[in-house]
Amino acid sequence: MQLILASASPRRRELLARLGLPFEVLPAEIDESLPPGVSVAQAVAELARRKAHVAAARLGPATSGAAAPRPAIVIAADTLVVLDGRPFGKPLSRADARRMLSALRGRTHQVVTAVAVVETATGREDVEAVTSEVTMRQFEDAELERYLATGESADKAGAYALQGAGGRLVAAVEGSATNVIGLPLETLLCLLRRVGVAVSEPVPFEPPPGLRGPAASGPDSPAPR
Repeated sequence: MQLILASASPRRRELLARLGLPFEVLPAEIDESLPPGVSVAQAVAELARRKAHVAAARLGPATSGAAAPRPAIVIAADTLVVLDGRPFGKPLSRADARRMLSALRGRTHQVVTAVAVVETATGREDVEAVTSEVTMRQFEDAELERYLATGESADKAGAYALQGAGGRLVAAVEGSATNVIGLPLETLLCLLRRVGVAVSEPVPFEPPPGLRGPAASGPDSPAPR
């Protein structure tokens, strides 16, 4: 069964590649406004589900003249950073990134990622949301400005990248580190196995030097088979 990643994110491509399975990339553009009156986990789950279905609808038929879409399994994800109940998406500008990181500095926040898997042949879908806790260092203003100057924060929820230079701003991660990056592999493994995809354990994630918490001791916990 062909795998489709409904995301333009290079981080998600790199994480999915750790599973050792061939896949195609078919980004799905949707309105990412958060649904009103729902929890953050419900909101990201709905956005991930929408992305997966939009990408599934874009798949052409298996053969010329066929009515059914090409058989595939579509994977999509959506991530938000949450501090004191306030969701932080991608910054709109460097000033917005500075605002976000200043608010996160020295605090513990949550990173919530939802993963959606849609089987085009049957329309079956499965969506799960994962939450990790991230504690930021009490970094100095000068260090913040140096990080902003790298440009790395521009397209990251919460304005930082754990796997990049932003990892030096992080003191500890409780829970899945790949969730913080944008695609919790242990959850994705479980979802793929539910639809019959044979997947081996992923290549371990190497955390940034100095990181504390369960994520620093090795790869994410494997999903149950």
